[in-house]
Amino acid sequence: MSGAGIRTNLLADPRLAGRLERLAQLDTTPLLEAIGAEVESQTRRRIAVDKTSPAGVPWPEWSSDYAATRHKGQSLLEGEGHLLDSITHQVEGDSVLIGSPLVYAATHQFGDLERGIEQRELLGLEGDDLDDVVGLVEDYLEEIARD
Repeated sequence: MSGAGIRTNLLADPRLAGRLERLAQLDTTPLLEAIGAEVESQTRRRIAVDKTSPAGVPWPEWSSDYAATRHKGQSLLEGEGHLLDSITHQVEGDSVLIGSPLVYAATHQFGDLERGIEQRELLGLEGDDLDDVVGLVEDYLEEIARD
């Protein structure tokens, strides 16, 4: 750094050290479970109702050839409901994984140009969905600040 500057270690301040230490020791599993459940619900809504990417971009319609193979009542990414039913979340350490174990979930998430399958992004966090998750974290932090 050129010019003038200071270096400080707020972690050493006894007024903050205890609180920060307590924060570091918290079990965040309940928060991560809540985030996972929220994003899982958002993803299911996106598949069953919205038919859009996390950014709100409508998914491309089926090709005419593929549409001819569908039964009445089937809609984009729903078919027999296997993809919708496969959306799950799992807490792993200090993170949460939300997704589907189905191979074709990745095909839709990223598309497959070789097979002529357009991208229909179903997983992600943007806009109101992201705001909802940030709200969960803010509520969690406010709760522990009161203790």
